[in-house]
Amino acid sequence: MNKVIITVVGKDTVGIIAGVCTYLANNKINILDISQTIVSGYFNMMMITDMEKSTVNFTKVSEDLDALGDSIGVKIKAQKEEIFESMHRL
Repeated sequence: MNKVIITVVGKDTVGIIAGVCTYLANNKINILDISQTIVSGYFNMMMITDMEKSTVNFTKVSEDLDALGDSIGVKIKAQKEEIFESMHRL
């Protein structure tokens, strides 16, 4: 499995989840787990995804999601699971 952690943060607007999920589906990236919340008008989402069957490489996905975030007014960050875990150890 080729797990990637995707985080999305920003002011809540219509279509954030749809935009991210459409991109993932179009590139054969499977969503394994998803959590989202809205606090005082701010949207926060974390996804665990599997890129094993993806049609594009991690670098392209990261760049595309960054651009998608800019276009919908949120910050989207993709990190490989091992990097994410290293950064968030207690």
